[in-house]
Amino acid sequence: MNRQLIRSYILLVAVAILLFTVPVAFTLTSQLRGDTKQSVLREARTMALLLGNGDSTSCKALTEVADAYGKKTPGEVQVTPTATCTPKLPAPAADAALTRALEKNETTTDWGSDFVWGKHLTVTVPAQGETAVRIVYSTSDMTKRLWQIWGFRAGLAVLVLAAAAAIGAYAARRITAPLRELNAMASKFSDGDLTARSPVTGPPETQTLARTLNQGAERLDTLVASQRIFVADASHQLRTPLTALRLSLDNIADGTDDEFVREDVEQATAEVVRMSRLVNGLLVLARAEAKVTAAEPLLLADIIEERLDVWRPAADERGVTIALGGSNADGRLLVMASPGHLDQVLDNVLSNALEVSPDGGTITVRTESRGEEALLSVLDQGPGMSDAEKSRAFDRFWRGQGLTGRTGSGLGLAVVKQLVTDDGGTVTLGDAPGGGLVVRISLRASPKSGG
Repeated sequence: MNRQLIRSYILLVAVAILLFTVPVAFTLTSQLRGDTKQSVLREARTMALLLGNGDSTSCKALTEVADAYGKKTPGEVQVTPTATCTPKLPAPAADAALTRALEKNETTTDWGSDFVWGKHLTVTVPAQGETAVRIVYSTSDMTKRLWQIWGFRAGLAVLVLAAAAAIGAYAARRITAPLRELNAMASKFSDGDLTARSPVTGPPETQTLARTLNQGAERLDTLVASQRIFVADASHQLRTPLTALRLSLDNIADGTDDEFVREDVEQATAEVVRMSRLVNGLLVLARAEAKVTAAEPLLLADIIEERLDVWRPAADERGVTIALGGSNADGRLLVMASPGHLDQVLDNVLSNALEVSPDGGTITVRTESRGEEALLSVLDQGPGMSDAEKSRAFDRFWRGQGLTGRTGSGLGLAVVKQLVTDDGGTVTLGDAPGGGLVVRISLRASPKSGG
């Protein structure tokens, strides 16, 4: 927008210069041409009068005037000699202009070109007794003067346009300053900073817009805060009765010797455990949806190393190897993510990968930099998924037919997708080379990466 405003200012000034300066330059050029023509005609007519008198005194005066004129001006005087006056001056060449002066007594002016003028101005003036005076006037001085007229105005136009560009840049920045503040507020808001507000400045239109955006942000912040409070209350209210219910079932099982009662209690306990797992999953998902925090640059390698150190003992119990692959050697790769999001994402993905991996299998974690994106991939050697299963894997409560189908809550990948989407990334599922599943997580790379 700044560039468009500056171009508009420069265009308006250029049009003004074109409308006012160029006509003045043409007027000055025409005036220079007319003044020169009148001056040469006046001198030529004066000499024609001296030539027409025919006496020796006039002839001598003609010679002196012509010599003086040739020394002081770039003009050359030419005359047709007569019987009574033969000055030491060159005679004009015979042409149509001389014929018209001698036969028709007409004065002619020839600029040598239809465009401005040529190299010489030729003025032919008739005198008495079929004689004529011709002045061949060099236009070199006029051309210099012409360049001065147009050059001065061209230079002045450039200076004016430069000043207009500078003033336009200053004015454009002043005009767009409120819009830049609104854009900065919107950028912070989109990154999760719900406390961002825009100053109410500028013209009335931008002030109204800023107030509207601030009011909307305030209401949204209030709604999100209310949702966070609800999640915290639900976490406390739901876990407590489930824990009490499980303890009661355990007490019943310990206090009875009836096998049928004990079997029923064990089934009820299993359902309570499953319900607790579902409640925990729902609370994690609710927190992911409710918690909106600003993304910040995080070192991807440090997060991966920390989570792998946590999961390696569980993997070692089953003989599963967790390895790093790809371009993980680049430890300077920074990604834009909310604190804690990537930890939960990796925990869910690694948990699923460990459940479906066969004993002695390998889980590979890879990272790759792709310009403005960073790709995090987790590959397992499990049974994989069909295309139909992949299309439903991110649905809530959906459980596949693999090992996660028996113990999983069906919320792990839903939480992963929610957290990654909140950070402006994407997550997809694919087939791993040699069998198994690959989870590809694309994240925004920080501009500070590699620095």
